[in-house]
Amino acid sequence: MHTFFKHADFQFAAENVLGATYARGADVGEVLTTVDRVHDGDARSWVTQWTATADRVAALAQEAEAVGHRRSAAARWLRAATYFAAASEKADATGTFTELWERHRDAWDRFTELGDVPVERLAVPYEGTTLPGYLFRSGPPDEPRRTLVYTNGSDGSVVGAWTRCAAGALPRGWNVVTYDGPGQNAALVRQSLPFRPDWEHVLTPVLDLLATRPEVDPGRIAVVGVSQAGCWVPRALAAEHRVAAAVADPGVVEVASYAVGQLPHFLVKLLDAGDRERFDRQMELGLKVSPATRTTLRWRMRPYGTTSPFDFFTAMREHRVSDEQLAAIRCPLLVTDPEHEQFWPGQPARMAAGVGARATLVPFTAAEGADGHCEPAAAGLRDERLLDWLDEQVPAR
Repeated sequence: MHTFFKHADFQFAAENVLGATYARGADVGEVLTTVDRVHDGDARSWVTQWTATADRVAALAQEAEAVGHRRSAAARWLRAATYFAAASEKADATGTFTELWERHRDAWDRFTELGDVPVERLAVPYEGTTLPGYLFRSGPPDEPRRTLVYTNGSDGSVVGAWTRCAAGALPRGWNVVTYDGPGQNAALVRQSLPFRPDWEHVLTPVLDLLATRPEVDPGRIAVVGVSQAGCWVPRALAAEHRVAAAVADPGVVEVASYAVGQLPHFLVKLLDAGDRERFDRQMELGLKVSPATRTTLRWRMRPYGTTSPFDFFTAMREHRVSDEQLAAIRCPLLVTDPEHEQFWPGQPARMAAGVGARATLVPFTAAEGADGHCEPAAAGLRDERLLDWLDEQVPAR
């Protein structure tokens, strides 16, 4: 596959934006011209150029609104949301993360308000507060339908829930629900709620709310977990048995394995020994010579609610699914297994083996252009395989 950048993180991020074109969350020309202006490995350049593209497309959306072209305005707001989200990914380098995230959310909300699909904002009761979400209807408001609940990963945007799930599922007759769990999007940025590993305490309130909705058939609810949610959703399924079928894209058994694997051996020993002071001191010394690593680490630590590297790695280790939990899953589970999975290689097969006969392991290959974490450049093929399987498990009436 053609590489835009030598820097692996930049290449992966570019493929993700390009993949959004399948669901009209981006436009090929806009993506390619922006990528061409970005200096390889330069986070400030990335933020500047994606913000410039987002600003331009947002201005076009406003122009379309002003003259009454509602559909064009909605389409442009959707793309602007994607580009603002892309800019925000590396905005710790410029100190503009919150600003760009808010602009991505505002653009997304304008898309939902102007688009053709009926949508309602949700407030999921959650431990004395609420989690924000959206319910997209594929049919009349009083007709109970099968419903697909999309669970984002560690850094997925709200617009990603559309391009990776809702856009493909709605025409097949699914309702689609998206929500911000703790550590994600508005729950993080506006409510300062950090990640938690016991995701059943997040998924169960979502299902409780959906059970009260007239457009939702509570016996035909499926759940998709993407990226780190490929750990959270299976862990929740061990305790929550109202789900008819689920997808882990990819299957993740131990979230911390990749990150801890990047640490020098002496730091792993300090982590294992619980020596917080020495671990953080040694990390600080190392980060002084690598500003790019510092920026990435700050980005990854934010949803865990900590500024201490020791606390970050320690908390990450709690995000895992045990063999006992995998064996307790009762519903059919599709587990994606992309070739060249860069974060959790081998873990999808481990998950499928732990679940046993109820699991379906689905490979995605480089020959198909579908390799890499969450198949970023194969949105169409991914959509078809996942949704065909879900249609088989929870057929439309």
